[in-house]
Amino acid sequence: MKPAAVLRAASLRVTRPRMAVLEAVWAHPHADAETLARAARAGLGKVSTQAVYDVLAALSSAGLIRRIEPAGSPARYEARTGDNHHHIVCRQCGEIADVDCAVGETPCLAAQDSHGFVIDEAEVTYWGTCPACSTAAGSIPSASTHHPL
Repeated sequence: MKPAAVLRAASLRVTRPRMAVLEAVWAHPHADAETLARAARAGLGKVSTQAVYDVLAALSSAGLIRRIEPAGSPARYEARTGDNHHHIVCRQCGEIADVDCAVGETPCLAAQDSHGFVIDEAEVTYWGTCPACSTAAGSIPSASTHHPL
């Protein structure tokens, strides 16, 4: 679907910055606002960083993108919404990948006591070393040292 149609379907006004930022999120999953601003500027020309933040907030509020905040990292944005997937983050380079939820019983995702909250989402972040960093460091884990999640 084209960006203009996606924005209209979400009852958002179609503007060039919104289309450029939405396309940037599609092209750069898990990117931070600065990366998305550079990508939007490449296709749009001039757009302020504040305008990019405003667009990201509007797209997030409309449910078109998802904001994730790994510890120690700036907020990142992705277009994969509507499911409760999780993320794995490389401790070395910051690379982020999607991790589908485990199937079957997942006791850590069901709160024993919600303290009166209405829970609508559980977020899990796995941490480790990506294949590229493992290879560069010469520390590819063997099957005997690998700890299953």
